[in-house]
Amino acid sequence: MERTAILIPAYNASEALPELFHRLQPYIGSSGIIVVDDGSSDTTMHIARDHGVTVLRHERNFGKGRALRTGFEHIISMTNYHAVVTMDADLQHQPEDLPIFFSVREMFQPDMIIGYRKRWGTNMPLSRKLSNSITSSLLSTRTGRKIRDSQCGFRLISRKVLEEVRTTVDGYEAETEHLIKAARKGFSIEFVPIKTVYGNEKSHMTHVPTTLRFLNVLLKEY
Repeated sequence: MERTAILIPAYNASEALPELFHRLQPYIGSSGIIVVDDGSSDTTMHIARDHGVTVLRHERNFGKGRALRTGFEHIISMTNYHAVVTMDADLQHQPEDLPIFFSVREMFQPDMIIGYRKRWGTNMPLSRKLSNSITSSLLSTRTGRKIRDSQCGFRLISRKVLEEVRTTVDGYEAETEHLIKAARKGFSIEFVPIKTVYGNEKSHMTHVPTTLRFLNVLLKEY
């Protein structure tokens, strides 16, 4: 398997990170994990450093999009990485699902692989089920591709995409911008099933402002 980094944007994620690092161990060593601490006020940075992973630090909280962009720029500067897997820090993305990403990448060599979650019959909150269904449908229309899960941040992205697709927004909607631009450039995109996990974790996404920014990104011409 080609050299792949794990990129984790983190904001006040000190409680979840130790378990996440432990569960990542069977799949990737600490040297391949990059955490972007997006201005956390807790011990996120110290916990990440104690586990021997690479830590990039924002002095204040900018948003997930800026954290991803910082991580992507770092990976581009590291010539030994051919791809990156982006994962959230709150354990909604299960490390045990990584093998399916690696297998699909090795067999079919798509430019991007995005996880998709089963919505109905799961503990996904109703508001998220509805927003995910609607935004996935709108994004499918916008890109001319079948987008099965527009909101999932569990993605494998090839180096070529990192080098040719750059985002400009700082919030959660950056993932939508990235997907639109990658599709418009003709990059191949595959989707793989992943577990749907929702517990007591606190989301930093503010639904109304994020939805409005998503619509702005969706309607923007690139």
